[in-house]
Amino acid sequence: MNRRRVVVTGLGVVAPGGVGADAFWSLLSEGRTATRRLSLFDPGPYRSQVAAEVDFDPYANGLRPPEVRRMDRAAQFAVVSTRQAVADSGIDLARTDPYRVAVAYGSAVGGSIGLESEYRVLSDDGQLDLVDHRYAAPHLYNYVVPSSFVQEVANDVGAQGPGSLVSTGCTSGIDVLGYAAQLIRDGSADVVVTGAADAPITPITSACFDAVKATSVHNDSPETASRPYDRSRNGFVLGEGGAGLVLEEYESAKRRGARIYAEIGGYATYANAFHMTGLKADGAEMAAAITAALGEARVNADQVDYVNAHGTATKQNDVHETAAFKHALGDHAYRTPVSSIKSMIGHSLGAIGSIEAVACLLAMQNDVVPPTANLHEQDPALDLDYVPLTARDRRTDVVVCVGSGFGGFQSALVLHEPGRAAA
Repeated sequence: MNRRRVVVTGLGVVAPGGVGADAFWSLLSEGRTATRRLSLFDPGPYRSQVAAEVDFDPYANGLRPPEVRRMDRAAQFAVVSTRQAVADSGIDLARTDPYRVAVAYGSAVGGSIGLESEYRVLSDDGQLDLVDHRYAAPHLYNYVVPSSFVQEVANDVGAQGPGSLVSTGCTSGIDVLGYAAQLIRDGSADVVVTGAADAPITPITSACFDAVKATSVHNDSPETASRPYDRSRNGFVLGEGGAGLVLEEYESAKRRGARIYAEIGGYATYANAFHMTGLKADGAEMAAAITAALGEARVNADQVDYVNAHGTATKQNDVHETAAFKHALGDHAYRTPVSSIKSMIGHSLGAIGSIEAVACLLAMQNDVVPPTANLHEQDPALDLDYVPLTARDRRTDVVVCVGSGFGGFQSALVLHEPGRAAA
């Protein structure tokens, strides 16, 4: 029995530097950065004062006042990017059995902006020992549970199939795509509306990363603060955003004449059981995830055309990843372009994996590898081709997208041209 194949037929994105796929791809392909001095709150007291913020007007992007009042900023990102993806796919969900349409969404920190702002109100800006519930917003509960994103998206598209929230920290956006694909493969759904969103640029989140010294302190140069693989790198730049994707069963998509961006060939995830924030230098768990995902996709290591790296610009991550790529791809790692778009749009925690998957799909569509911005002096300990500064024309039939998260999570997703799939 042939396994059900899973393809991507629609995508949408809300990202720093641009809302919508065209603006997003323009930024990436031109190697521009969207990092700047943090403006959503006063960054003065914080160690890291830079961020990659989305210039986002919810009303200009089709949300109504009641929706804006009800939804946290991250939930707004989820709904807007999902609407883009559904429109892009051309699917008529009103004519699709709603019980065969699933929603799976990823988020690391859920409605953190709404939750923090409400706490400030209820505690009188921290002056009260006990919060005063009388002043609570009626939708406060939605800010506490990231699963509210699933409910918002499902209501918006009319989906009544399985609904799931994946929250595995910084790998959430990749892990949810692997889970969504499995829903189609095992016959639980024919269509999955999926993606991830986070809006973590808040005082508490900034303080959390300040405490572990994970974020960049290139405060004097916000536009170049994110420097993956560079000798001068000193941490990631916190970002925000969301991406929506429509996944369909291949034969069904083909019958309706859908444009197919790529097939989700394989996915795998492992934990390192080592340390909350630390990474083993050998990258063994990430390498295992890449190898397993390639095996599921029935793709050889030497067939990989591009690796979209996690590339956070922390000292540990870039060493860890480089070792993982060599481990998984062997000598082919030295011939494979690797780049990090976090150099341009920062690290939006749980959202970034889905945003990077959209970047991979656009790279495949355009046969262009996006660059690693701000890579002027490559760390001599890191010796792969990290595509510095300028995008590169290259046929990209097989792409590996990886993620690494606090807690030791290591995930890999393989996207490829549908024609490569085994019967």
